[in-house]
Amino acid sequence: MQSETLGRLDRRTLLKGAATLIVAAVTPTTVFGVNGAWAATPANLDADTFATLVQMSRDTYPHDQIDDSFYAKAVAGLDDAAGKDAAVKQMLTDGVAALNKAAQGLKASDYRSLSSEDERVALLKAMETDPFFQKVRGNLVTGLYNNQDMWKVLGYEGESASKGGYINRGFNDIDWL
Repeated sequence: MQSETLGRLDRRTLLKGAATLIVAAVTPTTVFGVNGAWAATPANLDADTFATLVQMSRDTYPHDQIDDSFYAKAVAGLDDAAGKDAAVKQMLTDGVAALNKAAQGLKASDYRSLSSEDERVALLKAMETDPFFQKVRGNLVTGLYNNQDMWKVLGYEGESASKGGYINRGFNDIDWL
């Protein structure tokens, strides 16, 4: 009797499944990190482009102690720029497509599926003079390092001028070098 029930689909199960599918279809695409540690809903870039830019960001400025959510927040700035300027959106989309094509030359389906960080970095080094790479790199300088939450993780105390400078505040007390 139980095996017969498992094979049948009752009306309630069908309706619940259909409702879930409808909600999933109308909900904006959310990009989840590799281990679910971060989530972002890009407004202007597609989910794959956004996730590839997050991986590219980590490969460009690697910090093992920094969570992917910081990189996703920095890439959100690129997503905003893509919404304001169609040329930026096209540059980012084309740049990610070029990265994916280069990864396919290494027998991977796309850039993110390359398991070796060294392979991903080699692809980035090959395109470091490209305007796409420079746009992403430039965004990361401010997107990552102007984030005061990240300062805490890195052990940076912030600017010193408002506190009288570093010379009288223990300029040599950093323990992470």
